[in-house]
Amino acid sequence: MIEFTNLTKKFADTPVVDTLNLSIKKGEIFGLLGPNAAGKTTTIRMLCNLLQPTEGEAFIAGESILENSDALKHKIGYVAQYFGLYNELSVYDNLEFYTKLYRDASKEELLQLLEKYALLPFQDAAAGSLSGGYKRRLSLCCALSHDPDVLFLDEPTAGIDPVTRKALWDTFYELTQEGKTLFVTTHYMEEAQRCNRIAFLNHGKKVIEGTPREVTHSLNEYTLYKNRQNFAHALLKELNANENIYLTNLFGDELRIFVKKNFTEDALKALMQPFIKESVHLEDAQANLEDVFIALTQEEGR
Repeated sequence: MIEFTNLTKKFADTPVVDTLNLSIKKGEIFGLLGPNAAGKTTTIRMLCNLLQPTEGEAFIAGESILENSDALKHKIGYVAQYFGLYNELSVYDNLEFYTKLYRDASKEELLQLLEKYALLPFQDAAAGSLSGGYKRRLSLCCALSHDPDVLFLDEPTAGIDPVTRKALWDTFYELTQEGKTLFVTTHYMEEAQRCNRIAFLNHGKKVIEGTPREVTHSLNEYTLYKNRQNFAHALLKELNANENIYLTNLFGDELRIFVKKNFTEDALKALMQPFIKESVHLEDAQANLEDVFIALTQEEGR
């Protein structure tokens, strides 16, 4: 459904997206992850024909992004990172305006769309008066008004509470059941876990790709221990300076420590003991996507 070949975008000779190759299947939810300025939004803007690639090519449902064709426009929908509709217009008027860019639709059709996305009670309200969650619903509704095959969602649930986030993701799953392909960028690791496949970008380059389970297992060459430990700067400094420690990650009072396979549990305890009053207690643990995210991001600076 979506095919990238060496997709590249440079600004002032600096690559923001660097020779990106991906293949995304029909009906799949694909997640693109990475730190700020990794190139995620630039990638989506190229795929939506809002930016021209410097090099490379991509095809969406058989249509080239380089040709700027009307056929491509009708195959894609785009929900931008920030609310991009007209605040002063009503919910209904926004939907009507957006739909007319693609096709003629009856009032009955538009009202049915608003009802489907729980916006019918707000049809006469100014779009700018909606809560963040309902603004996202309206953006989604407008992006789907011409029934595209592929939907691009740039951080679609940023700043939204967990209940609304779950409701939107339920909607995303329903859309894949209808045969639509979703391309999502997100910073939320629990959302990445919901995707069928994911890829990480760092400084414009793809550093890993696979299912969430496959990506999580990418750190299996290290042993992970966890220790109940309040923040202790001296301890973290000591751990991070040791060549046998690959990564430390603190979740509340849980300190997660990745070590090289040849670094024993006893050796790690001995390293930690001078900084802890009681006996050091370590437990085996499994890596999660946030561990992988931090590990892949920090590798650039190693």
